[in-house]
Amino acid sequence: MKTGIVILNYNDYENTIKMLEQIMDYKCLSKIVVVDNCSTDESLEKIRLFESKKIIVLECSQNKGYAYGNNLGLKYLEKETNCELAIISNPDVVVSESVIEALIQDMKKDETISFLGPKVLEYGHISKGWKLPSFASELVSTMNYFNRFSFLLQRYKDSYYQEKLCDVEVIHGCFFMARLKDFKKIKYFDPHTFLYYEENILGYKARAKAMRVVVDTSLSVQHMGSLTVDKSLKKIKKYKALKKSMFYYEKEYRHLNILGMALLKLFYFISLGILYLTFWI
Repeated sequence: MKTGIVILNYNDYENTIKMLEQIMDYKCLSKIVVVDNCSTDESLEKIRLFESKKIIVLECSQNKGYAYGNNLGLKYLEKETNCELAIISNPDVVVSESVIEALIQDMKKDETISFLGPKVLEYGHISKGWKLPSFASELVSTMNYFNRFSFLLQRYKDSYYQEKLCDVEVIHGCFFMARLKDFKKIKYFDPHTFLYYEENILGYKARAKAMRVVVDTSLSVQHMGSLTVDKSLKKIKKYKALKKSMFYYEKEYRHLNILGMALLKLFYFISLGILYLTFWI
């Protein structure tokens, strides 16, 4: 099955070039699409040096966020190539060719799988996918000092992962594979979020279409960390972007009622005020 990969770059050409050097000779990849998300540094010029028949560099006219940039790459693969599978990858991911080949084999063997990811190793932890957020986990995530525990409400117990291929509700967005035809059916990523919640929205849309989201627990990639985000957004700005996406998800997808939205926003403004105070003190 012909496979393409989309790598979104924003002011992070060092990591993007490292990844290109890592994967450019992988025979399992038919096309590598790098989307520059209107970088303000030398990224576009540096990355264009790698353009070839296999490596395509696309330029966004403006930075409209993670979802919009990745959609540009996905639509290129869908319209301009004969790839059946697409990989979405951050530039700061380390992945072997054998892992990609194994994911392709999983897709070949089981045509019911629409979205497929490996385990992701990052910050000393292992991510094997998670549940869609509940109202309780969203509420806890807006509480200072307690928000670090909100993810515990979304985790599957380790005993859940008994099989090599495990169905989950959400897979890690730093690296995963999808059938292009299924990505198209759910209209790709939702471009209304600038950053964060793309994975949860994708998982929600996949579930609404009865599409399988799966993690191969025998495979893993290394995610070095959100370097692009950390370089480009300060802590408070990141927090605001995260919660803006959360409110959008709750309103447009979960159709949370007015009382629930008001409660979430109340705790958000309290937590934001406490964040500002910690910076001023």
